[in-house]
Amino acid sequence: MKAIKITIKGKVQGAGFRQFVKEKAEHLKVHGYVKNLENGDVEVVAEAENEDILSAFIEMIRPGPARAEVAEVVTDAIEHKGYKEFETE
Repeated sequence: MKAIKITIKGKVQGAGFRQFVKEKAEHLKVHGYVKNLENGDVEVVAEAENEDILSAFIEMIRPGPARAEVAEVVTDAIEHKGYKEFETE
């Protein structure tokens, strides 16, 4: 299993971003979570079987939903935690 933390910056809260990410994660069978941060960013922790799935996931969520304005997407490799599903926090 591979794991990453994704920070999405821009006008991304109040745009349906968390539900958008959850739908993409469930489609690709990615586990982890998505949550809003106090600074206005959205944080995603994603785990998948391999890097190809994670790369596809990043590309799917990069543009965001129609109402979002994504300015930057930052990814960092992290330690696998063993999430069993994808949660919205």
